[in-house]
Amino acid sequence: MTDALAGVRVLDAATLFAGPLAATLLADFGAEVVKIEHPKGDPVRSHGAQRDGVGLWWKMLGRGKKAVTLYLGSPEGQEIFRRLVADADVLVENFRPGTLERWGLGPDELRELNPRLVVARVTGFGQIGPYAARPGFGTLAEAMSGFAAITGEPDGPPTLPPFGLADGIAALTAAFAVLTALRAREATGEGQVIDLAIIEPILTLLGPQIITYDQLGELQARTGNRSHNNAPRNTYRTRDGSWVAVSTSAQSIAERVMRLVGRPEFIDEPWFATGSQRAEHADELDEAVGSWIAQRDRDEVVKAFEDAQAAVAPIYDAADVMADPQFRALDSITTVQDDELGPIKMQNVLFRLSRTPGRIASAGPALGAHTGEVLGRYGIGDAELEALRAKGVIR
Repeated sequence: MTDALAGVRVLDAATLFAGPLAATLLADFGAEVVKIEHPKGDPVRSHGAQRDGVGLWWKMLGRGKKAVTLYLGSPEGQEIFRRLVADADVLVENFRPGTLERWGLGPDELRELNPRLVVARVTGFGQIGPYAARPGFGTLAEAMSGFAAITGEPDGPPTLPPFGLADGIAALTAAFAVLTALRAREATGEGQVIDLAIIEPILTLLGPQIITYDQLGELQARTGNRSHNNAPRNTYRTRDGSWVAVSTSAQSIAERVMRLVGRPEFIDEPWFATGSQRAEHADELDEAVGSWIAQRDRDEVVKAFEDAQAAVAPIYDAADVMADPQFRALDSITTVQDDELGPIKMQNVLFRLSRTPGRIASAGPALGAHTGEVLGRYGIGDAELEALRAKGVIR
């Protein structure tokens, strides 16, 4: 069975984290992704947890890719890069604006070599505007988008996520943008440049904040785990010290929850009729739900909610996720054989296609593992490879 993106050749010249993850998602569905790294290695190889000196984050982020070292700051590296570009469908890069242009590798120059090339430029603030030249990371996007301002307890500070949320959202968006540009190329025969600022996709996912401020002048405040739109909606501690999350976005679910916890009288209150009105009585509803849950162990709570067809979920850590039967049924966590670490587990591909399901071909490879293989396609033999190594252009 042919992979959905078989025949699509991607050059991943990005680092930390949105651009590389976008390329990973394309690799999961069959694109050939050539990872271009500085001879010193991508920073993610030493970022975060390691086992035996091998970066675990890299094993996930580099999965399905061919690792090629190439110093783009050298004339030799730039010439080799041009050869790779001439044969590519997509380039993903996140250099600070102006860097590729300074090397003579800007999109205009590259698309002269290959008019069909799609160039995805993934940067903190985009290619234009007063902040374009600033260093940009997902944390800054989480701050500037309004995410941090609405996250946390009402009397506490703005709160940042403990993982790359904005980067992940930008990666999903970048992969979608690449596929959109490739689809447009089918009609026009020409590639194009994608300018994706990490500050923007997370802004869209935050919902109606902008239009609400525009039309009503209202700013969303921090509410902890509560919502302005429905209640009860919170996390609650169980008798055995675990935690569960309850959501009542639908009116019917809210009514089932109150019957389950033995407080059906709330349903007849005039304010119970809408989610926003219920949210104004969150203290009362939280007390009713929380006290009921506190008298029971987690599994008992989850079973009771399930029987009542009410919405609940246990608060999981990674160990819980890996043991959960639903995640197992979906094969959400899969085992990948790795040359350095042996069998390792990681998140599987994002979705299941019935005819071209996607797969993880390999974990992130060793630094420069495919340099000879890939550059050999372009007439670079062993003697030239050794000369390039001696100059520090490759490793």
